[in-house]
Amino acid sequence: MPLKSLKLSWLLLLFLLIMMLAACGKVGETASPEETQVPPQQTETPEDTPEPAPPAYTAPLTGLPLEEPLTRRPLAIMINNAPAARPQSGLIDADVVYEVLAEGGVTRLVSIFHSHADNAKIGPIRSIRPYMIDLGESYHGVLVHAGASNEAFAILQRQHKEDLDEITNAGAYFWRDKSRKAPHNLYSNVEKLLEGAAKRGFATEDTAVPGYLFYKENEQPDSLETATHVEIKFQLDSYRVGYDYDASSGLYKRFMNGEPHKDLETGDPVTAANVVVMGADHRVLDDVGRLEVGLQLGGDAILFQQGKVIRANWIRKEGDIIRFIQDNAEIPMVPGQTFIHVVPNSPSFDSHVKAE
Repeated sequence: MPLKSLKLSWLLLLFLLIMMLAACGKVGETASPEETQVPPQQTETPEDTPEPAPPAYTAPLTGLPLEEPLTRRPLAIMINNAPAARPQSGLIDADVVYEVLAEGGVTRLVSIFHSHADNAKIGPIRSIRPYMIDLGESYHGVLVHAGASNEAFAILQRQHKEDLDEITNAGAYFWRDKSRKAPHNLYSNVEKLLEGAAKRGFATEDTAVPGYLFYKENEQPDSLETATHVEIKFQLDSYRVGYDYDASSGLYKRFMNGEPHKDLETGDPVTAANVVVMGADHRVLDDVGRLEVGLQLGGDAILFQQGKVIRANWIRKEGDIIRFIQDNAEIPMVPGQTFIHVVPNSPSFDSHVKAE
């Protein structure tokens, strides 16, 4: 074959090979990255969990949420704290409880019932003193008692106080429990007492009850001093009050003379979100040992809240409840029940309180 023809044949063969390779390349061609890219998976970003809305209504004395406005008038019930009267009924439902001295070194519990309105049994109910009248009325309460000291009875009569006395004007709204010995067996409940108040022509609605300032959800007491056990002594060794702080519940469990203080009806422990001790001047008035207790001028106070100790002062403005301040600002309360203990200023305020 001539050389020219041979070269032509090789060129033709080379051309055919190139064409075939080009065709093969098209057939086996891989898709472009744009075509093969898997669309990114849509990951749903959960929206931030909204903070719970504040309750529409709260109880003015406990700061706890309510489903509707609280318009009911408080009841200020005098509850016996003698050894024979323990355990009491209904203390766990009071919004605020004052423990104060009566004559002879015994203490009495001025219990303010406001936000609870069930038919729970309350008592034993005992007599009233002038400073107990003052405490109960500061919360706009109807005064509930069985008898009174001579001076207290004179105040009730002379000043036409709105009170329900089992002995003189409201016996039908109380009952005696035969399982306990008199005089430690007198009881009532919120429903019957409000019925008695209405029957006597007293107002049973009140939208202006003075309330406390409360810590917000993310706030807590501002103190570096801590204590998980509190002991309070009034005068007699048989009236030693103790509180142990339970961090899991944020509450203080109450003890009387080293024994857990419980509700007679439910067996539940008596607890408090706030334990307050305040000092006041006490003066003996007569041979019986009846007292005058100064609740106007202010003085030293200690608050125990969430395991912390807040040293403060108490003040009292006309027409208002006792409030607790530090650096001229009111100290908020932890939402829940409050127990306030009024101890003598002698021999010293601090001698009545031990915290550790």
